[in-house]
Amino acid sequence: MHYLTRTDHVRRAAREAGLTVTDRTLKAWLDGKRTPSKRNVERVEIAYRTVRRQSVARYPLGRLNREGRGTRVELHPLNQSQVDRPRQRVLGYRSLNVRHWDAVVRAWAAGDDRALHEAWVDQIVDLGSQWGQHEYVTNVGFAA
Repeated sequence: MHYLTRTDHVRRAAREAGLTVTDRTLKAWLDGKRTPSKRNVERVEIAYRTVRRQSVARYPLGRLNREGRGTRVELHPLNQSQVDRPRQRVLGYRSLNVRHWDAVVRAWAAGDDRALHEAWVDQIVDLGSQWGQHEYVTNVGFAA
């Protein structure tokens, strides 16, 4: 709650993200005079994640793009431990250098899964004829 109420800008972003309670209610929650309902706790959580993503997104972008040099991405094969032995495939580890992260980070910050998928596909087509093996991923993690 403190994060969502510390500045007017963040407060506006929280309201846009779905936190629609009054300032008086927010103050009562922060002072411990009242507790939010389960539904409002969920709204607070959603608002926090949305606002935090938007705030954080601008920082990794510069580090990932690295003034046009980009960042090397390693693509590891899927976990096939639950697949019967004769049906397992050998998928080798691949890497590529992603030079333009803007669309990926923008889609992540907006929470737009469709745009994130499209931005990811735009990057991995550089893998060549087998890029489709890496189109659907469980997660993309980076430490920028």
